[in-house]
Amino acid sequence: MAQKLAIRSIVVCGPSGVGKGTLINMLQEKYSTNFAFTVSHTTRKPRNGEVNGVDYHFVTKEAIEQGIEQGEFIEHAHVHANIYGTSFEAVSAVVRTNKLCILDLDINGVKQLKARDFPGRFLFVNPPSIEELERRLRGRGTESEEQMKVRLAVAKDEIAYAHTEEDPFDRILTNGESREITFQKLCVQVEEWFPELQQSPEEMEHVMEKN
Repeated sequence: MAQKLAIRSIVVCGPSGVGKGTLINMLQEKYSTNFAFTVSHTTRKPRNGEVNGVDYHFVTKEAIEQGIEQGEFIEHAHVHANIYGTSFEAVSAVVRTNKLCILDLDINGVKQLKARDFPGRFLFVNPPSIEELERRLRGRGTESEEQMKVRLAVAKDEIAYAHTEEDPFDRILTNGESREITFQKLCVQVEEWFPELQQSPEEMEHVMEKN
């Protein structure tokens, strides 16, 4: 079932605070007729500005556990005392629009998809350093000191996995330069993976000016 649902997809992974959400948003804006974000489920509370059904499906622990038990999720994970998961229906909703799926997953989710031989393209967004990642996380002002320690510990594990000999990712992209430069590199990569996305230099310049 998973292979039918995700023949054309990009799985984006990276530590919290690395900027993968911003890059995903820019991809969706540039390729608005080609990509659609696969909305995951989570038991965590919404952050300021997040919209239910757009950023995540915000659900109770009981609801997501029941769905997992009934086999409704292609992947799920416990992260920072919360549960996250991607349902088959969430992926199907994108497939029905004839668009490419974008999945934003943690390392546990990636491992589960790899175990299913999920045929998407796997991208890891890497921070330039742990120190820079910590600076970005602290700049958000959304984590307590204890949460900060947990996120940094998880980030180290994620980075270590991304660089293992198993070579789980098709591309590791370091988000250490300007956002525009990182985005340019990402566009080159996705257009290599999906040649039908290629746009003229003039179109690319227009998008970069907007961002």
